[in-house]
Amino acid sequence: MRVLITGCGSRGDTEPLVALAVRLRELGVQVRMCLPPDYAERCAEVGVPMVAVGPAVRAGARGPGEPAPGDPEIVTEVVTEWFDKVQAAAEGCTAVVTTGLLPAAVAARSVAEKLGVPYRYVVLSPDHLPSVHSRAELDMYNEGSYGLFGDTVGEKRAELGLPPVKELFDYGYTERPWLASDQILAPRPAADTGTVQTGVWMLPDERPLPAELEAFLAAGPPPVYVGFGSSSGARTAGAAKVAIDVVRSQGHRVVLSRGWAELALPDDGDDCFAVGEVNLQDLFGRVTAAIHHDSAGTTYLAMRAGIPHVVVRRVVDNVVEQAYHADRVAELGIGVALDGPVPDADALAAALTTALAPETRARAAAVAEEIRVDGTTVAAELLFDAAGAEKPAVPA
Repeated sequence: MRVLITGCGSRGDTEPLVALAVRLRELGVQVRMCLPPDYAERCAEVGVPMVAVGPAVRAGARGPGEPAPGDPEIVTEVVTEWFDKVQAAAEGCTAVVTTGLLPAAVAARSVAEKLGVPYRYVVLSPDHLPSVHSRAELDMYNEGSYGLFGDTVGEKRAELGLPPVKELFDYGYTERPWLASDQILAPRPAADTGTVQTGVWMLPDERPLPAELEAFLAAGPPPVYVGFGSSSGARTAGAAKVAIDVVRSQGHRVVLSRGWAELALPDDGDDCFAVGEVNLQDLFGRVTAAIHHDSAGTTYLAMRAGIPHVVVRRVVDNVVEQAYHADRVAELGIGVALDGPVPDADALAAALTTALAPETRARAAAVAEEIRVDGTTVAAELLFDAAGAEKPAVPA
């Protein structure tokens, strides 16, 4: 069995795909990935072959002024390249899995259609399921995407001998994508009985923390983590500044994640430490709370570590205003949801006090005991079924 895994998005979109690739490989599946060039190093770390496609997603990995993959002025170029690269990479594959930006998804499904193999699109948050949108909204998305790159899709599909498709949103994302989220943090909507929820796709991280970070952690009480992941721009820096000021004003130390915004500490005080890409699974077990953006991955890791959160809504500079996970954290009683993108200092101070209260900490620890990580095994078994392949023995 050979599976092609593709996707165009942030690190949060890509890391679950890497986890699935590693699990499939453990089960004897040949795996190939088609991802933006940003992720070549990550795939090399886990030993999964990758074909680079399209421009870099992260601004720092692109040339000065080079637009992002989803920008309208280059979307036809992106579609063309994804069709060509995915077609070549998919040779001999028995299934295709993808997530992320729609142009890449449409190309991936078209290639799967040409090959006559199963195609599965994956969403990481229930609020991205097609079923939560009205038919009028879906029609609007279809019309907008077709107007943006429909002609190019038609040309590339014609080269594959495929008929035209106008409802590109419906086609790329499918009516019932898989939902790769935790059943407690982000459950499938009760009314959506047709969607398969696999659980989180998470790769265990065994990297040691840097020696300098270990020394900082050992030098005082557990700090508060501040980080906003792949969000960038002035408002991300503004959110970080407010967060650092509030944490310090309450007498706590800070670990700041630089993230894609390349955030910097305000001074050289010994109560703050800045880190780049580190093992958050380990780090979150060493901090007292986390202030972060509304992302599936970061929220889940903090929840799994049993620490309370303050989740700032809408920090991410994206067309989608991310607020789902912040609200879920509040509903579960494991932290506080806070309006963004740059939170009010007084509101953040009150939120941090609530998050660090004994009852919130106890609730966060209790919820952590209820969650599990089994999503990649579930997804692998579903792929074996879809491809009609013999299942290997899957360890419990």
